[in-house]
Amino acid sequence: MAIKIMQYPNPKNSLKLRVARGHFATSHSHINYYVDLTMTKHRLSEAREAAKQLAAQYKPNTVIDTILCLDGTEVIGACMASELTKAGFSSINAHNTIYVVTPEHTTGSQLIFRENIRPMITGKHVMILAASITTGYTVEGGIEAIKYYGGMTVGVCGIFSCLDKCFGYPVSSIFNTKDVLGDYESKPSHECPMCKAGMKVDAIVNTYGFSSF
Repeated sequence: MAIKIMQYPNPKNSLKLRVARGHFATSHSHINYYVDLTMTKHRLSEAREAAKQLAAQYKPNTVIDTILCLDGTEVIGACMASELTKAGFSSINAHNTIYVVTPEHTTGSQLIFRENIRPMITGKHVMILAASITTGYTVEGGIEAIKYYGGMTVGVCGIFSCLDKCFGYPVSSIFNTKDVLGDYESKPSHECPMCKAGMKVDAIVNTYGFSSF
């Protein structure tokens, strides 16, 4: 079937949540909505607005040295770093700036940082930025990598989230399932009610987009 994208405007800002309803498979679960964050991640005007909204949720005395970008959120991360430094947020790194980094993924899906990137993690206060936070597995990998390389996770944020907390860290987001998509479901494949009802999977989805059948 054709994937039909619907739009839900945010009354607080100019951003829109673009979603499609159906039966979708991710690497971790089956979901009944595909949340398309492509435009927000890659369109500069939307990335700037998303960064502004996320940065506003942190207090001026929050120490953020590094933003770890997951799910292709580097544009938002750079805009967020600009917002945080412009607002005079506290930083203890030597250059009084914020690093924006993205991890490398091994074949086993572990996150690693090469020697030239490690100084931006080790001993630094790191904010995790993700696109969509549903099961929390991707964020968990970020938290573990930061700890392994000697950094300190100071927060978790994303454009869309169905979690209030992720492994003990409060989650800040622009859209969540309380505001929209009240019937959003994310289930392990063996517990998926749509599979049990005999519904075929409409598409495989990941951070890059979807591939329909």
